[in-house]
Amino acid sequence: MEKKEQKINIELGEKEAEGIYSNLAILTHSPAEFIIDFTRIVPGVPKAKVLSRIITTPQHAKMLMKALQDNIKRYEEKFGEIKIENVPNQQFGFVANPSLNDETIN
Repeated sequence: MEKKEQKINIELGEKEAEGIYSNLAILTHSPAEFIIDFTRIVPGVPKAKVLSRIITTPQHAKMLMKALQDNIKRYEEKFGEIKIENVPNQQFGFVANPSLNDETIN
């Protein structure tokens, strides 16, 4: 039996095509969902607003992680290693929020 490849037509609106810059993502999870809050930290500004929240299943979160790993590998093969500087007291990046993990999200 031959598998037919399913094609999906994805529409990208003008506003979404502009994108949102984020230098901080806070990851939390419940038994049923992974939540990724994207924000932006600006030096000298003590407050940051969540710019976008993505809620997804654990399966899709793992698929996203694998897709990111694959894309990073291909990027580094083409452009060289992406270096992450070890900055003490770094105030931006992608972090898990341990105080919220394993909470039930309604």
